[in-house]
Amino acid sequence: MEVILRQKVQGLGERGDRVRVKDGYARNYLFPKRFAVPATDGQKRVLAEENKLHASRDAKLKVSVMALAEKMKGISCTLVVQAGEEDKLYGSVTGHDIAKAITEQGFAVDHKMVVLEEPIKKLGVYTVPVRLHREVEVPVKVWVVKE
Repeated sequence: MEVILRQKVQGLGERGDRVRVKDGYARNYLFPKRFAVPATDGQKRVLAEENKLHASRDAKLKVSVMALAEKMKGISCTLVVQAGEEDKLYGSVTGHDIAKAITEQGFAVDHKMVVLEEPIKKLGVYTVPVRLHREVEVPVKVWVVKE
């Protein structure tokens, strides 16, 4: 069955892509969750209109996020943690901790925006990217110091 994706689906495609999937996958997963619609000419026109609206909203959002990114440039935060020998932390510093520290400085940041490959487990200074928009990323300096 050929479907048009209404949003990005991991491992399948981006918004607006026409993809061929098995009938059961479309009927039981993609359609009920509104991830896709059947690939008909009418649906193609409807999706084109939705894409225009989505693009204009996305452009407005990007402009506001760019202004926030300019304000956040050069921001740093200090996290005081307990550490043992050889500067190893008893726990770890996660995206939640960093997002909380940034939010305390007056910037509304969700933990999902903090891009950490893995939690921080040693004392030191780290540069952590914060993804405000899929095209806008701001580096934040994180100081992890001993209590």
